Amino acid sequence: MAMTPPRANDPKDGGPEAVPSPEPQTEIEEYLAVSQQRRRVLPRAALVGLAAGLVAATFRLALDGGNTLRHGVLDWARQYPAFGWAIPVIFSVTTTLLAVWLVRRFAPEASGSGIPHLEAVLHRFRDLVWTRLLPIKFVSGVLALGGGLALGREGPTVQMGGATGDAIARALKSNPRERRTLIAAGAGAGLAAAFNAPLSGLTFVLEEVQRDFHPIVFAAAFVAAVIADIVARFISGSGPVFAIPTYPLQPLTTLPGFAILGVAAGVFGVAFNRLLLSAVERASRLSSRARWVFAVVVGVAVGLIGWVAPDAIGSGHELAETVLAGSLALATIPAWFLVRWALTLGSYSTGAAGGIFAPLLVLGALLGLAVGQLASAIAPELAPQPAVFAVVGMAAYFTAIVRAPLTGIVLIVEMTGNYEQMLPLLVSCFCAYGAAELMRELPIYEALLERDLQRDQSIPAVRDPMVVEMMVEDGAPFAGREVRSLGLPQGCVIVRILHEGEEQVPTAQTRLLPHMRITVVVAPAARQALAHLRLGCRAVESSSER
Repeated sequence: MAMTPPRANDPKDGGPEAVPSPEPQTEIEEYLAVSQQRRRVLPRAALVGLAAGLVAATFRLALDGGNTLRHGVLDWARQYPAFGWAIPVIFSVTTTLLAVWLVRRFAPEASGSGIPHLEAVLHRFRDLVWTRLLPIKFVSGVLALGGGLALGREGPTVQMGGATGDAIARALKSNPRERRTLIAAGAGAGLAAAFNAPLSGLTFVLEEVQRDFHPIVFAAAFVAAVIADIVARFISGSGPVFAIPTYPLQPLTTLPGFAILGVAAGVFGVAFNRLLLSAVERASRLSSRARWVFAVVVGVAVGLIGWVAPDAIGSGHELAETVLAGSLALATIPAWFLVRWALTLGSYSTGAAGGIFAPLLVLGALLGLAVGQLASAIAPELAPQPAVFAVVGMAAYFTAIVRAPLTGIVLIVEMTGNYEQMLPLLVSCFCAYGAAELMRELPIYEALLERDLQRDQSIPAVRDPMVVEMMVEDGAPFAGREVRSLGLPQGCVIVRILHEGEEQVPTAQTRLLPHMRITVVVAPAARQALAHLRLGCRAVESSSER
């Protein structure tokens, strides 16, 4: 006769007090709960992937139409040499002003790439109103990129993917934890569909957006990314994003050259982050009228540069393919690099919808080709094929700026189809990551998020208690302090600590150590404690180290 395991202190038993359940019973119940949640979330993640793939593919087709229109305007303007230059200027100024106006008027959270906003939503610092975000991001992005601003489609696609996940979660009445999982899965699906890169979408969720390797998050992101990629390939084509030659495996003698490239990417990546943050901050301090004047100036610059060099504006896809094929002379690379750098900073500072993935990949390719050609001229054994350095340079520069090396490596492999360059990619990205970390500069999305939180420290209202998990970083204000000395407000309670694989329920005397993962319950009235928790768990840097 089968026996049912006893339940501890269950009033429904009606008899004597049951034998208390041992700890494994709790683990079994938790496993069953996770299993049930997975069965509920994965079908919804599939819907998110389908919807995000459709949105991304439609956005991609709209951008192709915008680019075709821009090139058509340029071709028509060249028929009138005397005043033709004014036509692309008017076109770029008009589209830029419309893109900026839509964002400022209807959905300020749609400005820029949108990835920092999505991370703020997942940390419960910001709301996500998909009904206004999705259409404004779409239209503003098409106007901005179609008009020639040096921005990328990946940021808008990631944010729109997250908004799609939110829409489906709300329609199916998912609980808050499931909703956040579907938002993160939608973000990964958006990146996968934007670049025909499903593994990159998955790794980006785990490494940057959610930073959570929980099985449910992993499975949901994986399902959504694969389905979104399939949908996008059916609509937009299934080839790699960049059509370049397949370069052979490089000899081991080239690894020092790739290491040098990584260090250079780290230095230039930190410089890019600092200048971008400075440009965004300066633009935000302008008066309302001056900000419109600034947008006009950027539009004029884009139009004039597009008149002279059409490949220099927009996402830079054509320029990137030229660089990856090794078709640029070394003497011309600095000019291309500086023009694209300035255009990217100016375009992003306008506040129009558009990301920095594509622009920074172009810059990384230019930097890589320059290092490769210099190395080949000085020591040919270091760079027998300088164009390979352009391929690796994209991943290294991405790693230095975003600080997501795994995503950078997988992204470039999927976008170029050059699987033979795995070892050079690993070496260069490792050096880029190390160089950027030594310079004590925050990753770009984290820095943009921190800037936003400092400017607006309000936390959206909630009706139910929240359960949040955070990691105490080495050098964080909370590290080494007892729970009672953290200054947590009433209604904010640390209920669980995980350290070196062991769980414990903390007391007031429990001392927090670096790398501890804490689980905190926050009452609605104490929602402002979220910012205090985040700052307390994050490592701080002295001004002398910055």
